[in-house]
Amino acid sequence: MILFDCDGVLVDSEILSCGTDAHLMSEAGHPITAEDLIQRFIGHPKKAIWAALAEERGKPWPEGLLERAETLLMERLRTELEPVEGVAAAVSAIPGPRAVASSSSLAKLDVALTRCGLRDVFAPHIYSAEQVARGKPAPDVFLFAASQVGADPQDCIVIEDSVAGVQAARKAGMRVVGFTGGRHSYPSHGDRLMEAGAVHVVRHMRELPDFVAFLRRNALPAA
Repeated sequence: MILFDCDGVLVDSEILSCGTDAHLMSEAGHPITAEDLIQRFIGHPKKAIWAALAEERGKPWPEGLLERAETLLMERLRTELEPVEGVAAAVSAIPGPRAVASSSSLAKLDVALTRCGLRDVFAPHIYSAEQVARGKPAPDVFLFAASQVGADPQDCIVIEDSVAGVQAARKAGMRVVGFTGGRHSYPSHGDRLMEAGAVHVVRHMRELPDFVAFLRRNALPAA
């Protein structure tokens, strides 16, 4: 079974999400760039990111700011979001069951996957960290997704673009392939995914079907 993260793997949303958050945080007196958020926090649930930075700055965010960020992002997802280049062809070329296991909310997943023409490709197997006790880097959402499809975690291959996601997959006992083909990727991105435990990094979706086939044939263990 193949488990796909969503943001930055299926849809090119991280640049929109981090850009929106950085703008609002900076306006609220905590200067930060989208690049900072990408390198430090991609893969983590949004509420956890905002909570960590509130603690870092030593005071809570203005009331309603997180909700405003979510509203603005949903508007951008509906109007600006694009699928990751080559993703539809890559997903269709990989046989067998598949699911989405994401840190995003179910509502956001529905908007993003529908906008990019991918919802019907995965439905009903679309799962969110909001359905489990802990978000990534805990393994909960991956284990939950596998249980819903009836897959053994050891038979699952995860496609992830974040260190937190790679760590979560490893903790779930799953093999994980890193992905650096989103617009948010940065120079050390692939190295960090390998250091976190990815068995390989693909830089474009066109590479993914062949590597998944190789991984299945050779039954490579988790790194």
